[in-house]
Amino acid sequence: MTLTNTLEGRLGYQLRRASAVMMADLARELADLDLRPAEVTTLLVISENPECSQTEVGQVLAIKRANMVPIISRLMDRGLVERRRLDGRSHALTLTDQGRGIARDATARIEAHEARFTELLGKGDVDTLFRCLPTIRAVRDAEVDA
Repeated sequence: MTLTNTLEGRLGYQLRRASAVMMADLARELADLDLRPAEVTTLLVISENPECSQTEVGQVLAIKRANMVPIISRLMDRGLVERRRLDGRSHALTLTDQGRGIARDATARIEAHEARFTELLGKGDVDTLFRCLPTIRAVRDAEVDA
């Protein structure tokens, strides 16, 4: 007997399945760096925005404050991120030399990962996704702001 799955015709289902495939591929690409995807993205945001705060990184990546704490702690324990006091409450985050090297390596790996899927879909379809997907994300952003 062949099973049917009416969810195949649902956008959310297709997005979740596609995301799972892409995240698994990214995890394989980054596996030997011993960094989780959230740690890598955090590292890259800090790389692009030296002296940013942990709160700012969490806001950009839509990661809750409670979840940012262990991410930053692990990156600091690995010697990839340094924190220095900005004022009484805030800390500035910067990458160490080792962190900058890992960020460069991770960026190259992410580019290879993205290239595989761009080749699979074709540039035109990828461009369409980049035009359309932010509309879906904006719904959540509007709910958070409300």
